[in-house]
Amino acid sequence: MPDVVELIITKRDGGHLAPNDLRWLVQAYTHDEVPDYQMSAFLMAAFIRGLNEAEMDALTDAMLHSGRVLDLSDLPGRKVDKHSTGGVGDKVSLILAPLVAACGVPVPMISGRGLGHTGGTLDKLESIPGLRTDLSIEAFRRQLRELGVVMIGQTDEIAPADRKLYALRDVTGTIESIPLIAASILSKKLAEGADALVFDVKCGRGAFMQQEADARRLAETLVGIATRAGRPAVAWLTDMNVPLGRAVGNWPEVVESLRALRGDFEGIEDLIEVTLALAGEMLWLGGVAETPEAGRRLARAALTDGRAFERFCAMVRAQGGDVRVLERPETRPDAEPAGEVRAPDGIRGYVADLDARAVGRLAVHLGAGRRVKEDPVDPTAGLVLHRKPGDPVAPGDVLATLYTHRRDRLEDFQQALLAAYRFAETPPPARPLLLARYAEGRWRTP
Repeated sequence: MPDVVELIITKRDGGHLAPNDLRWLVQAYTHDEVPDYQMSAFLMAAFIRGLNEAEMDALTDAMLHSGRVLDLSDLPGRKVDKHSTGGVGDKVSLILAPLVAACGVPVPMISGRGLGHTGGTLDKLESIPGLRTDLSIEAFRRQLRELGVVMIGQTDEIAPADRKLYALRDVTGTIESIPLIAASILSKKLAEGADALVFDVKCGRGAFMQQEADARRLAETLVGIATRAGRPAVAWLTDMNVPLGRAVGNWPEVVESLRALRGDFEGIEDLIEVTLALAGEMLWLGGVAETPEAGRRLARAALTDGRAFERFCAMVRAQGGDVRVLERPETRPDAEPAGEVRAPDGIRGYVADLDARAVGRLAVHLGAGRRVKEDPVDPTAGLVLHRKPGDPVAPGDVLATLYTHRRDRLEDFQQALLAAYRFAETPPPARPLLLARYAEGRWRTP
């Protein structure tokens, strides 16, 4: 049995741990044989000193095998999943999963909840009345076989070491470590049984990784671990300085996703661009498209001809959701707007910038997100942006519509959103959304 103190000292002094020692440490901590204070010391040493490839692979493998690892090989098709590192207005998964499934590639997606200024896919899905994301593994497998798509939350059986380690990292200042982030993500994604993976690594003010160099290192690390684990993987670096699409919140983002799934792309071309890029990669990795570009064309057709919307409705129905509200989103109870934000006097020209992080923080205050994990979430809270960078603006124009039940703070919310805008007499230069693609050890700029 390894000596925990010696393992901590080795890593503290910049040494490398043997894979079996790391596997033992994770297993012992998961089973309460190593106390929090010792694991905290190890995490801080790993945070400061880093982990090499062998250590990252061993850590991921240990977390992966701390619980149940799904074998979906008996189900037809090459299963492909996508993971986003999180952003403001990032509702891509809601569109992408049924879209890719409608094109013939099964998507087993285990998603997370929002924390801080970024939203969570589970919170968005659960804003649909009746929809459940707490399916059993057996129900997960059955729905994947029948519909080709299922979206649930992490179960107690999947990577329990990750849940325990993440909670410890959250209170010990060791969240922002690329090796630890990558091991956390991959332990869950590899456990769900996908054959290939696509990563959307966000970069900018509204992203977890604000610096491009850090985002690139995270993308390289994610693809590297996945590939060495036998899962082909691709990563896209995408811009998150401005909210993606025009809706931010849970139900507001579902409504916008329904528009996209119905083939209505007006005003949300940025959302469609990112969605189709990721869909193209998934369809290529899934074997139904010869190239990612061909996959984008297949995906666009499935959005415009209604197949993606039909598959989304089938998934919602299978998971207990009320499909009627998808047909008529305006009938969702308690979803009346609370107020508007208008351009003040003296503003004339164009929206020059819109701070995604400030918008994300406002959404949390409106009730759409959490500051700590225990916070409740208002499913209908959020906002819809009517003016984004590049749009013309004049005094009195509606910049955004706010949705909240905290109406006693409406004036503060309006001022907070107005402060996130910047205006200019001329339109800003166009900013690319798709910054770079990483696969097979190489970066490529579109």
